[in-house]
Amino acid sequence: MTTTRDLPTRPPAPDPTSVHAWNLVRAPFTATTWRRTAYALLALPLGLACIPLALVGAPTARWQRGLVHRFLDTEIQGSARAGGLPHALLATPLNLITAFITLYGWAIVPMNLGWPLRAGDDYSSAWGGPTFAGAWAFHAVLGGIGFLLLMPWVVRGLTAVQLRVARSLLS
Repeated sequence: MTTTRDLPTRPPAPDPTSVHAWNLVRAPFTATTWRRTAYALLALPLGLACIPLALVGAPTARWQRGLVHRFLDTEIQGSARAGGLPHALLATPLNLITAFITLYGWAIVPMNLGWPLRAGDDYSSAWGGPTFAGAWAFHAVLGGIGFLLLMPWVVRGLTAVQLRVARSLLS
């Protein structure tokens, strides 16, 4: 006779809130985040270089699809020359905005974690002041750690828009 004590038990299902919290904390340290960040920064110079090169007949669409494949792990099918110039021209404003937001957002992290190095002598009017410890804690927690946890999701959203544009213009 088998009792419930003899049956194998399943491990309890993970709490969904703890899984999401762990993903939030882990996201800045994953390779995917840094590949997406690299794409956000490299798409602008490659797109700008592709404009004159496409005019002289270079296979710029293949280069742009290669960048998407390498950094965003997405294969876009198409011919070597189809869509290179239109993508380079139409994606440039988006790539410029994405590169600016990405650079600025990631630069905020070390700037605020190292706030005392740039604070100067008067920290009484700084956010978190009037004490030095309060101002540093405020900048480190909200500006440093806050942006460290926020930027992977911002970059993910921006590169998702870039990927949609690339799919529509390069395929």
